[in-house]
Amino acid sequence: MSNHSDPVHDSKIAEADPSPVSAHRMKYLQLAEYINHLIETNQLKINDRLPSLNQLIEKLKISKETTLKGLNYLSEKGIIESEYRKGYYVKKKAQYHPYRICLILDKMNVLRDRVYQSFLAAVKDQADVDVYFHNHNFKVFEKLVDENLANYTHFVITTFLHGNTTEVLNRIPAQKRIILDYREEDLKGDYTCIYQDYKTDIFESLTELMPQLEKYSRMVLIAPLEAFHATEVIKGFENFCKSEKKKYKIYHTVNESLCKKGDAYITFSRYDQDDVAVIKLARKNNWKLGKDVGLISYNDTAVKEVLENGITVISTDFNKMGEEAAKAILTKEVVQMRDPAKVILRNSL
Repeated sequence: MSNHSDPVHDSKIAEADPSPVSAHRMKYLQLAEYINHLIETNQLKINDRLPSLNQLIEKLKISKETTLKGLNYLSEKGIIESEYRKGYYVKKKAQYHPYRICLILDKMNVLRDRVYQSFLAAVKDQADVDVYFHNHNFKVFEKLVDENLANYTHFVITTFLHGNTTEVLNRIPAQKRIILDYREEDLKGDYTCIYQDYKTDIFESLTELMPQLEKYSRMVLIAPLEAFHATEVIKGFENFCKSEKKKYKIYHTVNESLCKKGDAYITFSRYDQDDVAVIKLARKNNWKLGKDVGLISYNDTAVKEVLENGITVISTDFNKMGEEAAKAILTKEVVQMRDPAKVILRNSL
């Protein structure tokens, strides 16, 4: 890295007296205390390169395995960072938060912000949290994981990616791995996952709304092709319609020529574009929303609470998702938990 200083005083540091570490401490922690001592006494400064692996082994009379374990411990705490084929560099002075967490989200919107803010509030002063976004780019996601494997105590991740996500996620030790929102298959080990069950959520939610849905002659699901969870939503929607003997159609966009009075529309994804399209269609045809046509939207926002006197929503508790992820880390528990959706009935139905 261009901002690292040259290792001009590596040999001098290697000869420095170590801090008075306890003989009863595990040996890798003795190495960590030694490095921290060098940093605290300004023998090592930010961006300086650490003594080489062999120098540390010789100075502290410890094995290569123990040395690497100590360096990994400091990397996880964010005190040092590794650079491929160049060595380890000082990143910051020692901090005493027990956890350092890499939060990798698919994107930032109001829903992901709820996850982030609730997670941050729940870990409070127990952890340093760095947040990254892969924006549904598999190569970016893979690079974020690979370059940070040694630098964090935990990884909290939302995926929604095309590519061999399982193989990349399995590079993260199971005890460090927390998956949010989407339940990835075939992951190794005991790991935490707090997820939505899209198929069950829509089936149960529509069943709850059946009294309001009876007045509509047809159910119409607007399922964008690019939505990663569309397959599961469609399965649950079809199961409901067949179970209740409701006529139904599945479209990928709101098409004026295919829509008609008496439809109840269910929309998700696409940044609420489909909600707007349904509302415009109703206005154009002088259909009253909640009577002539119905509208159910996924995921509640402040706008949906007031738009057209209120849009009925099926919404997961994203605050709870963040809180439960933090709780799993702080309590050192492995959790496999469904975060069920709830229905908020408003005037659009």
